[in-house]
Amino acid sequence: MARIHGYTSPRFENIAAILSANIDSGADVGASVAVAYEGELVVDIWGGHTDEARTCEWQENTLTNVFSSTKTMTFLCALMLVDRGELELSAPVARYWPEFAAAGKAEVQVRHLFAHSAGLAGWQEPMQVEDFYDWDKCTQLLAAQAPWWTPGSKPGYHAFTQGYLLGELVRRISGQSFGSFFASEVASPMDADFHIGLDVSHDERVALVIPPTAALPVSDDHDSASYRTFMNPPLNPLFPHDPRWRRAEIPAANGHGNARSVVRAQAALGNGGEFNGARLLSPATIRLIFEEQIRGKDIILGIPVRYGLGYGLPNESLPYLPDGRIGFWGGWGGSLVIVDADAGLTFAYMMNKMGNNPVGDARGAALISAMYEAIAG
Repeated sequence: MARIHGYTSPRFENIAAILSANIDSGADVGASVAVAYEGELVVDIWGGHTDEARTCEWQENTLTNVFSSTKTMTFLCALMLVDRGELELSAPVARYWPEFAAAGKAEVQVRHLFAHSAGLAGWQEPMQVEDFYDWDKCTQLLAAQAPWWTPGSKPGYHAFTQGYLLGELVRRISGQSFGSFFASEVASPMDADFHIGLDVSHDERVALVIPPTAALPVSDDHDSASYRTFMNPPLNPLFPHDPRWRRAEIPAANGHGNARSVVRAQAALGNGGEFNGARLLSPATIRLIFEEQIRGKDIILGIPVRYGLGYGLPNESLPYLPDGRIGFWGGWGGSLVIVDADAGLTFAYMMNKMGNNPVGDARGAALISAMYEAIAG
């Protein structure tokens, strides 16, 4: 039986048993799980190995690229500006970013960026992966680009662009790069070992992701929004193996952390806005997160969705989530984040072996089900 390290409150011991079983079965190679409940870290566990050959054990402070789970940090930073009255959800994006008004986008609202409904799911101009490392190029192209659909009319997952769009608002309002704002305003007060733009000094702690066995399901129609989103440039699970990827600030996809650091960063949302003795958001702003912005079949992901302010909201495709003020998002390959403001819960599962689903899979679902069973009991 795979050895699990760390701490689990007796009430939540089944979570550790599930993680151990996943490692034994090969579903996981290395992973960490954390849960905050009613303001306390009640689960902080890890196990397995950092490499596919299973020669190096996953350590307490191992980090890994969490792909789109990074977006939850982007939402949080932008929401902090909303909370401070510096960013208005119904305001046009161009109020803060004048160049964005080009190509018919003068009326696109800030809330459309949060809700994947701005019509800017990808770039129109040809892109290479190296372009992700050029903040100015990514944002300037988006500012000049016409929407692919009427903003606010339907959801379409802004897989990479959402981070640059919200991140540019954070940059323009705060005067800091997005990664610097996150480090000073979230990671430091929350004592969260999470990085958007990883310094070389941390590379030795990184468990490089292990690619999935199947490619992302992408439309064969080269004119479709889905194809243009995922194939310009073609997404590659090996991106995080490149040091340039780790150094860049890509707020939708290149965050490096572990379950503990994700929970510490996000736990204020499940605890009335406060955690670790610091307040990030007011209860009023937290209530806004769970107000549905748009629902329907996501034209990029091809699945039914409900989007609040950034976070996904429970829907029929997620039977393991109860109804209520619950927000979630996950990363390519299986990483998953849950904030439940009703139950006072924050959950994170971060791993290095990527599954084949774009967002979430059975590993995270089993851990979440165990968590809810624990508080129900």
